[in-house]
Amino acid sequence: MMRYLAILMLALLPVFAHAGEAQDMAADPVLEKRMIVLAEKLRCLVCQNESLASSHAELAEDLRREVREQMNLGKSDQEIIDYLVSRYGDFVLYDPPMKSYTVLLWFGPFALLLIGVGMLLYQVRKRRQIVPETQLSEEAQKRAAALLNDQE
Repeated sequence: MMRYLAILMLALLPVFAHAGEAQDMAADPVLEKRMIVLAEKLRCLVCQNESLASSHAELAEDLRREVREQMNLGKSDQEIIDYLVSRYGDFVLYDPPMKSYTVLLWFGPFALLLIGVGMLLYQVRKRRQIVPETQLSEEAQKRAAALLNDQE
């Protein structure tokens, strides 16, 4: 009987541990709401296309716990963001600031698009000069019209 009781307790241990953790998260609803608002501004370092608030990755959970701890210590949102940026770099911000070393990342795609459009226009103009436009004779025009009318 004691053996079954021990197995049951071991089986239920993760349930109790998880329930305690959830209770800690929701202990202060104002703090939790503040954490969620702040976490929406931060990027999950694992998922990269999700905010820290919506990610289910283990690292995201750790970072949310870290944000909660910082809030419990009385730090402001900006102090918490500065701490995370100093630790993980600007990449942790969902909307990273424009700095001298990120200008290429912000404007690089547009520059490549403009270069591509410029090259396309250059090639089209060059081709027009190389390949002269031919004029069909009257007989060829009639034959083409007859073929087109035949297909309709």
